[in-house]
Amino acid sequence: MKTTRKLLSVLAFSLLASSVMAAVSPEEAAKLGTSLTPLGAEKSGNADGTIPAWDGGLATDAAPLKNGHLTNPFGNEQPQFVITAQNADQYKDKLSEGQMAMFKRYPETYKIRVFPSHRTAALPDRIYEAAKKSATGTELVEGGNGLKNFSDSRYYAFPIPKSGIEVIWNHITRYRGGNLRRNIVQATPQTNGAYTLVHFEDEVAFPSDMSDLDPQKAENALLFFKQRVTAPSRLAGNVLLVHDSLDQVKEPRQAWIYNAGQRRVRRAPQVAYDGPGTAADGMRTTDNFDMFSGAPDRYDWKLIGKKEMYIPYNSYEINSNDIKYSDILKAGHVNQDLARYELHRVWVVEATLKSGERNIYAKRRFYVDEDSWIIAHSELYDGRGQLWRVGEAHLLQEYEQQVPGYAFEALYDIISGRYIAIGMSNEEKPFEYGYKASARDFTPAALRNAGVR
Repeated sequence: MKTTRKLLSVLAFSLLASSVMAAVSPEEAAKLGTSLTPLGAEKSGNADGTIPAWDGGLATDAAPLKNGHLTNPFGNEQPQFVITAQNADQYKDKLSEGQMAMFKRYPETYKIRVFPSHRTAALPDRIYEAAKKSATGTELVEGGNGLKNFSDSRYYAFPIPKSGIEVIWNHITRYRGGNLRRNIVQATPQTNGAYTLVHFEDEVAFPSDMSDLDPQKAENALLFFKQRVTAPSRLAGNVLLVHDSLDQVKEPRQAWIYNAGQRRVRRAPQVAYDGPGTAADGMRTTDNFDMFSGAPDRYDWKLIGKKEMYIPYNSYEINSNDIKYSDILKAGHVNQDLARYELHRVWVVEATLKSGERNIYAKRRFYVDEDSWIIAHSELYDGRGQLWRVGEAHLLQEYEQQVPGYAFEALYDIISGRYIAIGMSNEEKPFEYGYKASARDFTPAALRNAGVR
């Protein structure tokens, strides 16, 4: 059984190599599905048994649906223990700097309820095959800011990563269930807990699932995203359209906004990097969305290694259709009495702003779940080197659809005492996976129709 210590030695050696790595050999790729999971995680558990072996993940019928929403396959479990500000030092080897900062900022209310660990990630076999194809074919372009030989496989560019940028590309290119329509809400509570909900209708489509997409356009396309604000009334009808590319340096992200008040469509170059997030009250940047999204070219990426860490996982309780947004959104942070944490292995990647480049975050640290390649936790530092914001994604397995995802993501400003939560859907209708998307619906000309109130 591979141990974390042995793996860290391998990773330390690999950091001496160039950041632009070739695809792995067929012999190394053969580990996928044997000693490694089909997506590249360690298949075995840890030495003391607190992290189990991966056994295929959750079945599609792991729990019944309720009104089309997921229910909790582990609803009978109780916390094994609770970490608080008073006992956090006892567990700090499995906590992050950001979590320790949250205990310090909110010593009376922030807690981490630790439950038994379940490795629930499970995807369709065709996605596992795509990841194996990526392993032996995909390469980074010069500088690591794009991908080569990836257009056929399309998922999990580097399931056996050798560098920090490759880990981040796995997050960016992960499987999200194909074309998706969803209704979600966002909130930015004040320090006293008061908030206004912003309602979105999101549509995302992928090149492989758009039959009428121009093949030349599809070659460098990552995804197409459209977001319509439906409430509050002062924002209703505004629509954002984004075309994301695999190599955003060669072909930068294209974005447009339809302003319902002005009834006009305009280009939106600010929807990139540290441009302000939609209706976010200054609480997140564009590249904070999905924990990290967009071009990676402004940072140098370093692979620190692997770590066993308590992260939000199997977050079915806080995602429940029986829970109201008012139950989740509290002053300072979300209701930690609803949050579930488990011990999992994460890849730790640190991004440092390149000399001469600009971003409000001078350094970022990401903790990426080994089973799903989703960023579960992040730490963002300002130009003075001070920890500024702490991000958490509440991971869960969409078992019916075989899609690892999350209930929502939260970004905490530990300096101001405010936060943003985006992606909540407890009181919304169920997500619609696999809808038939047309390239015509993701054009600037289509925005005006999408924005009709």
